[in-house]
Amino acid sequence: MSAVCQVLGTTPGFGHSISHSHVRTKRRFDPNIQRKRYWVPSLGRHVRLRVSARGIRTIDRRGIDAVVAEILARGERL
Repeated sequence: MSAVCQVLGTTPGFGHSISHSHVRTKRRFDPNIQRKRYWVPSLGRHVRLRVSARGIRTIDRRGIDAVVAEILARGERL
């Protein structure tokens, strides 16, 4: 499953793990993705989203209707 937030579009970051001997190996920093179910009054149904923890805060601030309208305007299916 891809580690991409449906609200913010946050994708994994890449970097290095650095050991005590300073040997560098590639690693991946995944966003904190959660599956969350929201009731959307404008659609009259529940919507299940894959959102990051920061995306959940964005929904709390802006409201689920505004966020879902933006997702639908991008052409994503819900």
